[in-house]
Amino acid sequence: MSSSKRITIDYLVIGSGLAGMTAALEAAKHGKVLMVTKARAEDCNTHYAQGGIACVMSEDHDSFEAHVQDTLVAGAGLCKPEVVRAIVKAGPERIRNLQALGCHFTLQKEVTPDLPSAQGNEYHLGREGGHSARRILHAGDITGREVADVLLARCKENPNITIWEHHLAVDLISTRHIDWQGDNACLGAYVIDTATHEIDTIIAKFTFLATGGAGKVYLCTCNPDVACGDGVAMAYRASAEISNMEFYQFHPTILYHPHAKSFLISEAVRGEGAVLKIRKGNEYVSFMENYHKLASLAPRDIVARAIDNELKRTGQECAWLDIRHKSEEFLRKRFPNIFSECLKFGINMAKDLIPVVPAAHYCCGGVRTDVNGVTSVKNLYAIGECGCTGLHGANRLASNSLLEAVVVANFAVQHAIRQPNPHSEITPDMIPDWSAGNAVDSDEQIVISHNWDEIRRLMWDYVGIVRSNKRLERAKARIKMIRKEIEKYYWNFLLTPDLMELRNLASVAEMIIDSATARQESRGLHYNLDYLPAADPASHGKDSILRQPLKSELRFE
Repeated sequence: MSSSKRITIDYLVIGSGLAGMTAALEAAKHGKVLMVTKARAEDCNTHYAQGGIACVMSEDHDSFEAHVQDTLVAGAGLCKPEVVRAIVKAGPERIRNLQALGCHFTLQKEVTPDLPSAQGNEYHLGREGGHSARRILHAGDITGREVADVLLARCKENPNITIWEHHLAVDLISTRHIDWQGDNACLGAYVIDTATHEIDTIIAKFTFLATGGAGKVYLCTCNPDVACGDGVAMAYRASAEISNMEFYQFHPTILYHPHAKSFLISEAVRGEGAVLKIRKGNEYVSFMENYHKLASLAPRDIVARAIDNELKRTGQECAWLDIRHKSEEFLRKRFPNIFSECLKFGINMAKDLIPVVPAAHYCCGGVRTDVNGVTSVKNLYAIGECGCTGLHGANRLASNSLLEAVVVANFAVQHAIRQPNPHSEITPDMIPDWSAGNAVDSDEQIVISHNWDEIRRLMWDYVGIVRSNKRLERAKARIKMIRKEIEKYYWNFLLTPDLMELRNLASVAEMIIDSATARQESRGLHYNLDYLPAADPASHGKDSILRQPLKSELRFE
């Protein structure tokens, strides 16, 4: 199958979340932008972000340094302090930019209308686990949806931005595709139309990976179905450095109900006073005070492990969130989406306990970058969840992800426009189109669905919240066999979106396993029963780094 189109563009953005749309809007001021997304543009992790954006808008009652220190403590000695400070201090300007684009953040008077008018015009700030102060800007409890909808509207009306929905990036085009002896550089990407399965050749001066996370690598996740780790897998195949993949954050509180599909109960609910409890006889008792001085507001890695331990210790299926001390009026105003969603399942937050369990939520590792999203492959930037700047370290502080996405995306574009015309000596005619070779249509689709299910279950059982060397050995042995099956399938049959997602998912799973095996300590989100945590958990640790050697394993060769 030959590609249906060849397009040359200034900026290629792969992904349509907050990072991708921010980059697209900034880049559109300097040239033509193509943004590709494998489903609808709305289908991204940003759309499901409830809590908000951590940002110190005023130092009257808070400070940048306090936010920095909270981030460093949560990151357990693996954050890069200079990156943390740069992102935290750049936050207010990016918030003002979002507001200029049309984003609205909840004001105090909208939650507590009886306050004096002057005071009521201030932001209503939430607090979440690990934060020493209220500094979470939010739009009700659908912050991600509010921001994503506004930015998507701005992108659609921008004449310099073209959006391709239902297009999945197959692989990055790099200088290894041509007879080139210079630096490893990105030249664009091959992109498959998910409806026709035709593969297009997109040649770009600069490529921005904004593909989000990889929650679907685990059996239980609050991520949407598109979160398969595509960007990290493609970057790895292009020989980019990958860092800290062992640090996968499990959100402690996903609604536990047979008919609820991965609905997240925001940490902001605990920020407003909800207490985690476990059933003891006919009563429900709190337990987080036995694990951390901040109790239910402890950092996420501690809360998730505590719930996991309590469930294993007691044999119960779920823990419970209790916020019944708050009025229904307050809860409906503060958490309108969560309140209505719980009501669908017969749970009134003001009267009933909320059943919750942990689930895979956020990848703190990813394509290794600096604060500008610059990767080890020239002209390739990784922004948002698929990048690893050093902000999160071994454990992400709540609501720092949207902050990082909007700040680093802007930094990345500003860095790109300062670069000279990249590889002007490489002309489009030097870049080959995709070729299927001797591949044929598959008659064994069951291979894809079976391997997909097996990967997710083995990752949940062996490489989840609590790990051990024996579990990691079992996971590695099985993932090697599965990857061999997938690679054989990949070379023999024509590409489909399902096959590409499976290949990427398996690649990311192996990266997580390899990184977890290499880290011979328990730190942050990586908890191995065979290793004691460091005596000083904030002691500086080393990043884990994976890099695939440059080699040719390209379909048209």
